[in-house]
Amino acid sequence: MVTENPLGKIILGRREAIALGLGGIATLGLAACSGDSPAPAPEGGSPSGGTSSNGQIDAAVYDTVIAGGKVADDADIASSTWASKVKQSGTLRVGGVETSTLFSLRNAEDNTLRGFDAGIFQLLARYILGDQNKYQLTKVTSDTRESVLTNDQVDCVFATYSITPARKEVISFAGPYYTSQQAILVAKSNDAITGVDSLAGKKVAVQSGSTGPGIVSEYAPKANLQEFSTDEEARTALEQGRVDAYVIDQTMQMGAIVKNPGKYKIVGEPFGPKDNYGIGMPKDSDGVDFVNAFLKKIEDDGTWAALWQVAIGDRTDVKTVPEPPAIGA
Repeated sequence: MVTENPLGKIILGRREAIALGLGGIATLGLAACSGDSPAPAPEGGSPSGGTSSNGQIDAAVYDTVIAGGKVADDADIASSTWASKVKQSGTLRVGGVETSTLFSLRNAEDNTLRGFDAGIFQLLARYILGDQNKYQLTKVTSDTRESVLTNDQVDCVFATYSITPARKEVISFAGPYYTSQQAILVAKSNDAITGVDSLAGKKVAVQSGSTGPGIVSEYAPKANLQEFSTDEEARTALEQGRVDAYVIDQTMQMGAIVKNPGKYKIVGEPFGPKDNYGIGMPKDSDGVDFVNAFLKKIEDDGTWAALWQVAIGDRTDVKTVPEPPAIGA
């Protein structure tokens, strides 16, 4: 039998507070386009205790959210060849990252991954195997996410992975479970770039293998693009002045600001098409339906909202939990 989510009362309390109009920013996107780093939390933090003045995740609250995740019935596992394979192996093999501040960051003190993506795959490991720690991470970049799936090195990929028609020709996606857009990151002292219209003639860093190069080429065709393999390489180039701006998903930009207060700022409005994040799966795997059913359960019982709040909302001073995108869209 599935027990009641222990975070339910916390989630309800937060939403009631929002309904009463107790401040906060309406959406994550509004926070991203403010151009400033998030305001520090008041003494004592949010109702969940997750807000930290230095943007650090509240590990105790995060761990409670994950530990309260559902465990699948044997019949649910048996109905999926993909899930049965994971169950038999005893380990969920995940392609992901460990340096994304808001989505999947390894804590040097306890060697634990925490963040929104990390939380989803830990909840999935718990759902299939009864233990959120029974996963093995294979580090991926934007260029290797498809290959680790096609070569059967991993069972799934969680890496702020945008769903695109080209990628769907090679792999399948579960989800989406999150939505973002592109945002422009510049040095805190840079006042010359104010939005996408001022990127013409500027050196703009983008991540190879991501959707960024194509979107910037469309919206700022006169920008001089420079591609980098990782987020760290692109931000290092920005910090060293080798590029004038860096364009990637707004949520990743917010993570950079949280991690490096006073160093960067986001300018202009988020732009480009809405970017649906999906979970990479082997092509035509029946695991897609299994994972989609899992996602619906954690959305319906409030776990998705609780995870978003501690991993992103509390750390960026955003009080309103966004609505997740329609699964299968």
